[in-house]
Amino acid sequence: MNDFTKNITQAIFNQDKINDLLCKELQRAVNDLLEAELTAFLGYDPDARNGWNTGNSRNGAYFRKIDTLFGSIEVQVPRDRNG
Repeated sequence: MNDFTKNITQAIFNQDKINDLLCKELQRAVNDLLEAELTAFLGYDPDARNGWNTGNSRNGAYFRKIDTLFGSIEVQVPRDRNG
């Protein structure tokens, strides 16, 4: 049983706990998706040597708060040098 399954079985009878759990999982999924999208766009993994001196590299991130059906999540949007 993975962590998500354990947590959902513990929260199954409490609506607030389910919303909190789904909110956290949604936030993690969106942030992972955005990071994977930047990795695919740049063509190399974070801290990869082949990304050095390519003219475009990772340049931190900015944060946005988004209201969802399950509650508010904070999305970390990664940036690259060329915008």
